Amino acid sequence: MKIKKYSKIDSLPTGHASDKIVQGCLVLEGGAFRGVYGEGACDALMEADLNFESTIGISAGALNGISYLSGQIGRTGRINLGSRLDKNYVGFKPWRKTGSVIGFNYLFGPLSAAEPLDEKAFFNPERRFFVGAAHCETGKLAIFEKNEKGTDIKYIYRAISASASMPFVSKMVEIDGQHYLDGGCCTKVPYQWALDQGYKKIVVIRTRPRDYRKKISFASTHIPKIFYKKYPELAELLSNNNQHYNDDCERMNQLEKEGRIFVIAPSQPVTVGRLETDMEKLGALYEMGLNDARQAIEGIKEYLNRDE
Repeated sequence: MKIKKYSKIDSLPTGHASDKIVQGCLVLEGGAFRGVYGEGACDALMEADLNFESTIGISAGALNGISYLSGQIGRTGRINLGSRLDKNYVGFKPWRKTGSVIGFNYLFGPLSAAEPLDEKAFFNPERRFFVGAAHCETGKLAIFEKNEKGTDIKYIYRAISASASMPFVSKMVEIDGQHYLDGGCCTKVPYQWALDQGYKKIVVIRTRPRDYRKKISFASTHIPKIFYKKYPELAELLSNNNQHYNDDCERMNQLEKEGRIFVIAPSQPVTVGRLETDMEKLGALYEMGLNDARQAIEGIKEYLNRDE
C-alpha cells in the first residue's frame, strides 16, 4: 500500500554541507514529531556553512543531530515527511515488537538505507556530538558521545534510541547494564549543559515558541509516582518535569536578552502533536523551521563574531 507523504517533499533542500566548522555549541530540543521544526532549522544552518564544532541533542533533537553531523541537507526531513505513516515506523506494530512506539531498528535500518548516512562525515573527529538520556535509577542526565566506542554507529544509535524513548509508552533502553529513557525527562533543552561545559557561543534550536509554557496539573505531578514507583528518582523527576521546563523557558529568555545564547524558535504557534499524523501540518512545520532559521542567519553570524 502506498504511504502518504508530504505533498511538497520533492521541494526539500538537498546537497551536502561544506567542510567549514564554526566554534560553539548547537543545542537541539526534542519534542517527538515537533522535531521536524528542528530538521528544517538544521538544514538552513548547513546551507549557511554554520557547522558547529559541538552539538548536543535530546530525543528528537538527537535524531536531528545525526544528519546535521553528516552534513546531509534535507535527509532527516525526507525520512520523516516521507515515512511518518509507515506502520513499521510509528505506532502499535513497533510497540508490539520492541516495546517502543517508534521503530528505531526500522528507522536506522530500512528507512535510512534509502538515503545512507555518510558515516565518514558523521565520525569526523573535529566535530563532537552528544546525546542526553535520563538514567532511570538515578534520575540524572546521562551524556553519551559519538566517539566513545570508536566509529561504532550502533552504539550511538542505541544512545539516541534511549534519548528518544518516550516515558509511559516505551520500555526502558538498556546500555551497558543501565536503564535509560527520554532525555526530556531531565531537560528538554540542554542549554545548561552547554554553559557548564564552558561554551561561549551557544545556538539553541527550540521546537516550541518562546512564550509557550506547560500546564501543571494533578495528573502531571502524581501519575509518574504511580507508574514508576519502582524508580522513585525517575518518578520524582517526571513529577516536576513541567515546572522545570517552564523555569528553563524563563531562564533561556533571560540569557537570550543578555546575549549569552542565540535562540531559534517557532515564529508561530505549534499545533503539531507528539505523534502527529497530518503530513501537511508536519510539512508546514518543517518549512517554518527552515524559513525561521534562514531569516536568523545574519543574526547568528553577528552573535558568533561578537567579542565576549
